[in-house]
Amino acid sequence: MKYVVVSGGVISGIGKGVLASSTGLLLKTLGLKVTSIKIDPYMNIDAGTMSPLEHGEVFTLDDGGEVDLDLGNYERYLNITLTRDHNITTGKMYQHVIERERKGDYLGKTVQVVPHLTNAIQDWIERVAVIPVDDTNEKPDVCIIELGGTVGDIESAPFVEALRQFQFRVGVENFALIHVSLVPVIHGEQKTKPTQAAIKDLRSLGLTPDVIACRCFEELDPAAIEKIAMFCHVGPQQVIAVHDVPSTYHVPLLIAEQNFLGYLTKRLHLTDIEVAPARQQKGEVLFTNWKALTSANEKVSETVSIALVGKYTNLKDSYLSVIKALEHSSLRCQRILDIKWIEASDLDKETEASNNVKYTEAWAKLTSSDGILVPGGFGTRGTEGMIAACKYARENKIPYLGICLGFQIAVIEFARNVCGIADAHSIELDETTKNPVIVYMPEISKTHLGGTMRLGIRPSIFQPGSENSKIRALYGGGDSVNERHRHRYEVNPQMIDLLEKAGLNFIGKDDKGERMEILESNDHPYMVGAQYHPEYLSRVLDPSKPFLGLVAASAGILDQVIADVKANNNKGNKVAVGDF
Repeated sequence: MKYVVVSGGVISGIGKGVLASSTGLLLKTLGLKVTSIKIDPYMNIDAGTMSPLEHGEVFTLDDGGEVDLDLGNYERYLNITLTRDHNITTGKMYQHVIERERKGDYLGKTVQVVPHLTNAIQDWIERVAVIPVDDTNEKPDVCIIELGGTVGDIESAPFVEALRQFQFRVGVENFALIHVSLVPVIHGEQKTKPTQAAIKDLRSLGLTPDVIACRCFEELDPAAIEKIAMFCHVGPQQVIAVHDVPSTYHVPLLIAEQNFLGYLTKRLHLTDIEVAPARQQKGEVLFTNWKALTSANEKVSETVSIALVGKYTNLKDSYLSVIKALEHSSLRCQRILDIKWIEASDLDKETEASNNVKYTEAWAKLTSSDGILVPGGFGTRGTEGMIAACKYARENKIPYLGICLGFQIAVIEFARNVCGIADAHSIELDETTKNPVIVYMPEISKTHLGGTMRLGIRPSIFQPGSENSKIRALYGGGDSVNERHRHRYEVNPQMIDLLEKAGLNFIGKDDKGERMEILESNDHPYMVGAQYHPEYLSRVLDPSKPFLGLVAASAGILDQVIADVKANNNKGNKVAVGDF
């Protein structure tokens, strides 16, 4: 097993996740099987209870693991399926060690950070690195490990020490370190001192970088590369420049042009790994497809605008998977994506009274958009604005997609404005409501938050009478679809008959036929809601179908896209995730 560690210095949020994903992608172009592990130095057991405004979105896996958003990057770039164990946190490791101590596994020893915690981290990495992550069920060849945070922070110290030991445990020919650093520009000059200081700190901790990836606004000057190489004790070929590019999809090509893959191949003796000819050919196709993708993206001229009506819009990473699903769909539809960010509370009547300028600007954005998206979220803030946006979409035949909370919002709006139940609401949003159309799921804990939701991949069964459904056609016309869930509330079973008789079509239900999963309006260009989170399974060459439908309908080409899906199905041609 080969290990590639990606660490970061100078500042956080420097792009380690994209570089780690890009590294894995390039290794896959060689036909290698790649997996990824993310280390997060916070004390939380997982990301499930963290606010999106604090740490970005909570990415959910097939097994129900609530993990760091970077695992979404790995899955999208590498087309793999990770597990909750692929996300390591400080809290998770301490819990693991303390549980072992309570069982007496340490035989009376004084349990310490070194060696017990650091050994546990190394054991965890080795155990998880060999877990198969694709349909072949074969062990990976290379594991990409991203060390979250910034090297030098006190939170990261046990992991840095564990990795220092790990390089000798697995052998230097099986361990490579990429350190991502920042090269700022001050008065027009690229400054290398922050990178020099970061590498000095890294070396003092016992880790020597094999590659220094320099984040910069523009291409790195040759003089800056030479200076970094000289003062950081590496060769110039070990310094790669990662300057700003039109999209993150360009990063793999950018670093490939600098012979990054050639150096890594030599450093890790990757040619010693036996690669089947079929996998090697598949890797070559992958590289060709990726280059074609970035090239096609540069030639697109038409724009499609999507109003994203959310409650965490102050931090765009709160909706990272949603953004990526929209990007994947716009690439398939050959459109330039224009996301109009709208804070949901700005659409509320209360805002009109308190801040008319915000209210007017928000509605101007909404009414000028080609399509409307209401994503997931928790709590009451902004929900009345979401309901207003949904009502506008339904009445004005504007393409609409509601995800999780957005699905529930569509049900509430329909109950109020079509069924005439003026006070219809959700138990989550108003515990005293007399007409709850959205209620707590009976199996959900009301006292514990972490890991207690309905989580992970589950089937949604298309119902009789949905044969002409747009969303079912986009999914390929099958009888069911498997998607990832993350929610505590559901449509009130006692209200379903009333809603359906009034014309709300629940075309998808759970495998018992009891829980509402998908809704769609027949007399609308595209009015779809999904209780699950389809954004989690969106891939670059295989966009999430609900999102693809929204973008296609907003661009006025939904019929054409559906026809293409049907034609490909009839020919037996389907773009598979594993082919990319």
